[in-house]
Amino acid sequence: MNFEDLLLEAGGFGRFQILTLLLLCIPRFILPMHFLLHNFLAAIPSHHCAIPHHDQFVNFTQEEVLLINIPREPDGTFRSCEMFSEPQLHLLLNSSQESANASSVQSCQQGWVYDHSQFTSTIATQWDLVCDQRSLNQATATFFFIGVTIGAMIFGYLSDRFGRKSMLLVSFICSLAFGMVSAASVSYSMLAVTRTLTGLALCGLSLIIVPLGMEWVDIQHRTMAGILTSIFWSIGNMFLALIAYLVRDWHWLLFTVTMPCVPGIVALWWVPESARWLLAKGKLKQAHRHLCTCATMNRRKDFAAKISLEVSEGIRHGGNYSYISLFRTPVLRRISLCLGAMWFGVAFSYYGMSMNISGFGLGMYMTQFVFGTIEIPAKLFMYVLVNRVGRRRSQAWSLILTGLCIGVNVVIPTSLPSLRSVVAISGKGFSEAAFTTAFLYTSELFPTVLRQNGLGYCSFMARLGGAVAPLIFLLDSVWRPLPQVTYCAVAVLCGSTVFLLPETLNVQLPETIEDIEKTG
Repeated sequence: MNFEDLLLEAGGFGRFQILTLLLLCIPRFILPMHFLLHNFLAAIPSHHCAIPHHDQFVNFTQEEVLLINIPREPDGTFRSCEMFSEPQLHLLLNSSQESANASSVQSCQQGWVYDHSQFTSTIATQWDLVCDQRSLNQATATFFFIGVTIGAMIFGYLSDRFGRKSMLLVSFICSLAFGMVSAASVSYSMLAVTRTLTGLALCGLSLIIVPLGMEWVDIQHRTMAGILTSIFWSIGNMFLALIAYLVRDWHWLLFTVTMPCVPGIVALWWVPESARWLLAKGKLKQAHRHLCTCATMNRRKDFAAKISLEVSEGIRHGGNYSYISLFRTPVLRRISLCLGAMWFGVAFSYYGMSMNISGFGLGMYMTQFVFGTIEIPAKLFMYVLVNRVGRRRSQAWSLILTGLCIGVNVVIPTSLPSLRSVVAISGKGFSEAAFTTAFLYTSELFPTVLRQNGLGYCSFMARLGGAVAPLIFLLDSVWRPLPQVTYCAVAVLCGSTVFLLPETLNVQLPETIEDIEKTG
């Protein structure tokens, strides 16, 4: 007798599972407020060079001061990173003579003046991470995702070795501690280190909550549980827009998005360990206790009388596995390589779109909110789609269509902001659909004894994509559409590899590597 049969006896989807899934929605809600925080934490408001000897121009209007000290762009706006070496007073009479004085242009000498109408403070304004230092501003997101990448390997292994719940508690406590320290950062170096450590800690939440919930749910309700609970990621995404709108100082913004870890730690008291993992590790007494609790809450009173015999007969002990085990056997090796490419493309395109919330004709707060809102119907649509056409085709085409939407926006002129917004929002919906299906599909492909190691490896590839994605924006200095072209190409190529994977619709979760190799 396997675990699926035991779970059906205890109640495959009842009050116990509903409570567990609701408790696991708390970390789902927290995650996007950190993963997408870079949009507001490192926002760069409009700025220009600080003008020396400003008291010499007391009789001039602000517009006139800028006119004689700051060169203009072709569209008439003042440049952000250059100034005249000497005031060009003749421009007060005829501003068209500016081109004749191009040789007098120099980079900013005494810092910058920022527009504080939208942000009280960001890390860009705090440490002047603009112009030549712009790459450091973008790098803060990369540092965070480097931490997430490292955390994927650490928590993937530890949660398979020591259990899901214990590592979830460690992740929560570390996320709270590092998040608070990063909010109090007094230097860029301190922020870079603490955001890296925060990403490492938060990866535990991202990595553990999905399989922990899936391992308590029967086959019939697995899709619904996986997709509908992921709606809380979208709700957290929408709340981030609201919180960022209300909290305009980056210190307090970091503090505010970290505080929900406190109720998450408290709620963890009622979250059960995975009985499926306990059985795979041979911990029969603990598995017996959790399954009896499940049966009691689901009103299966006769379950306890026969559980001990059936667990003894149905248990299959697991050994100690590592990441190398993902590549030792042919079928599992093919699955691991294809999933690695898929996850890289999913995260690369998702964060490439999520961290570009300007240029669509909407304000950044509204764009963030709309991007979060569009994810909900996308998830509901995927709930229907994955049960009708299967996981594989749903995963492949959602990622390919994400790339095509990004590519289409390259050729749509900026003079059509409404059309660009529609295409961008559609692409964001497909991108979220790809991410939602990826968690469900991956959890069904790896066996129980390697599920967390497999998800750790996939999360590593995803966070590698997330770490690279912000840096791709810097390619616009080479060719302006190059970042979008790159996102498009990677999404289409990685989406195509999904067709090499097996279908998992209505298939029992594999318990061992032998299950994977036998089914192919």
